[in-house]
Parts: sequence; C-alpha cells; structure tokens
Amino acid sequence: MSNPQQLRYSKEHEWLSAAEDGVSTVGITEHAAGALGDVVFVQLPEVGDTVSAGETCGELESTKSVSDLYSPVSGEVTEVNEDVVNDPALVNSAPFEGGWLFKVRVTDEPADLLSAAEYDAFIAG
Repeated sequence: MSNPQQLRYSKEHEWLSAAEDGVSTVGITEHAAGALGDVVFVQLPEVGDTVSAGETCGELESTKSVSDLYSPVSGEVTEVNEDVVNDPALVNSAPFEGGWLFKVRVTDEPADLLSAAEYDAFIAG
C-alpha cells in the first residue's frame, strides 16, 4: 500500500489534497477502506454545509460496520462526489482517485495533519 506523497493525512484516516484556489479534496485512505471492507453506502455532507476539523460530517457503511467520516479541515463544502454516492465501491477500488468524497473551501487547517511518511508510521503502530 502506498500513500501518495503529495497528500496530507488525519489520524482518523482521511486524506486532504493541496488546495487549488482555496479548495481541497477529501477522501479516506486505502488503509481505512481496507479496514472497512466493502463500502455499500456513503452519507456525505451537503454542498454549502460548514464542516469543522476533527468533527463528524458523514458516514461510511460497509458490510462489516458503520463508520463516521471526519473532516480533516474546517470550511465550506463546495462539491460532493455523486459517483461515490451512486457507486460506493469506488471508495474501495480507487480511494485516492475516483473514490474521493467531497471538496471543501478551507478556512482553517489544523497543525496536526500528517505527511505520507508520518501517516505510514502512524498506521504501522
């Protein structure tokens, strides 16, 4: 498993892209997708919702369990990935590409986001 170097990661297993025009993309990591098992339903925040770093903003339901989705940053949701809503298996098959979850106009970014190397060490225990 290789976590893309250009992303940053939360300890709740979300990833965050670098901002383009102030907007970053959020998804869950391959590690989280593997731990969840086959994702069968996603509940995402709505466009226009305000999300807060470290707070619950949705749910991922798999054949094993239901897990909360946390926002790695604070800001306003600008887009949700309707492809994932219609085909939740994308979260498992392409967590860093087509399986992204939502985009957010970042207003505050916590200082504790991890680099890829730091995240690798974190999940290795």
